[in-house]
Amino acid sequence: MKMDERRVLSLRNVLMVSLALNVGLILRIGYVGESWRRSKQSFSGLCLEKKQENRGASMADSSLKVVHVSERNHVSSSSTSSTARTEFEDAGESVINLEQGDPTMYERYWKEMGEKTTLVISGWQSISYFSDLTNLCWFLEPSFADSVIRLHKLVGNAVTQDRHIVVGTGSTQLFQAALYALCPPNGSEPMSVVSAAPYYSSYPLMTDFLKSGLYKWGGDAHRFSKDDNNNNRRPYIEIVTSPNNPDGSTRRAVVNRIDGILVHDLAYYWPQYTPITSPADHDLMLFTVSKSTGHAGTRIGWALVKDKEVAKKMTKFIELNTIGVSKDSQLRAAKILQAVADSCDRGGVGSPEEGQATFFEYSHNLMTKRWNQLRAAVEKSQLFSLPEFPCGFCKFSAQSFQSQPAFAWLKCEGEMEDCESLLRRWRILSRGGKHFGDTPKYVRISMLPRDQIFHLFTHRGGIIYQDLGKKIKRLLYLLTKN
Repeated sequence: MKMDERRVLSLRNVLMVSLALNVGLILRIGYVGESWRRSKQSFSGLCLEKKQENRGASMADSSLKVVHVSERNHVSSSSTSSTARTEFEDAGESVINLEQGDPTMYERYWKEMGEKTTLVISGWQSISYFSDLTNLCWFLEPSFADSVIRLHKLVGNAVTQDRHIVVGTGSTQLFQAALYALCPPNGSEPMSVVSAAPYYSSYPLMTDFLKSGLYKWGGDAHRFSKDDNNNNRRPYIEIVTSPNNPDGSTRRAVVNRIDGILVHDLAYYWPQYTPITSPADHDLMLFTVSKSTGHAGTRIGWALVKDKEVAKKMTKFIELNTIGVSKDSQLRAAKILQAVADSCDRGGVGSPEEGQATFFEYSHNLMTKRWNQLRAAVEKSQLFSLPEFPCGFCKFSAQSFQSQPAFAWLKCEGEMEDCESLLRRWRILSRGGKHFGDTPKYVRISMLPRDQIFHLFTHRGGIIYQDLGKKIKRLLYLLTKN
């Protein structure tokens, strides 16, 4: 009888040691059954209902309840009332969509601005195709060009002198226009377009979408072959995104060859996201109102181009593509940029009242708060990690701070190999690392949703950790009991 007891005790010890050495495996076991049990749990939250462009079909097949948000609930006057409302409406079944970078966090600020950014366009305005026939970019509205130059000078993030401004329907159209303008029309083969991984997930799709004979996607700039099979130099275009989407790092060119051409995507080089250390001074720079002010729906971007012939070709591409760019959108964007510039120009016309935050102060403080909140949640979870950023001095705000990007590059630690699938089980939609030329252990999380959604996300992250911890304790109990 004592021998049998010793055998049972020995078996228990083996099971305990095995469990301690395989925590990652236990965590996997713990969340396998979540898809059927989660509907019975209650979390606080609110859902941003938006289908994924490429992977929404799989979610449509599941029986997930999506909360519909009324316009009145987009902006709340207090965090307390917001939390109470989301607890009532969510019922623990909402989908948190952080897959796209929809910059709705800026809604509150612009709503508080009231009539300062209201624009009335009469029926007789914007009828003609042409804006300024004396300008190389003939569909560029003069007021928009003026507001771009003024804001860059105030912020100090880009050189505008001796540059041609080309306006586009978002930076996406300008990206295509730049590739068209930079590639030789009679090349022996398509020019390779590369970017250092992790790169923006849409670069490969946008590059190959038109199946152009002028250019093709060449992949990770780190792996780009410098010579072809005949040991001849291959021309290339390298896209340098800084701060980088998705990981927020400061970037420089990787390939560094004299026969290469650089395009700098500076959509996030604004003081709410990163310290402005010096004015960017490159041959071709891309910007957009989408991430600078949050007006993604206006669909306006601009390029600062040094070479006149390149600017002409970009203008020609947009002319053939859409016969110019919406005047109404340009006028609205001009109004918005002027309002931002007014808020920065202390003592000038339209400057904020005493004690009122400027646009960049408001957005910087909000990003700081969100990053602190996310880092606290990640540290508590012990399941994920985030990149660290060096501290830099911002010449615009005259203060030192770490970068606080528009996206969080979240990594699953331990044995978990597919971070996107893990979060999806908990109704959190993200974009997996494989789309950015990296491993599935990473996901990109948008930091720009409405307050209610972001608070729900960080709250649910804590729930994941607590629930998996309960599963581990339950398994330990069962193994020691039997």
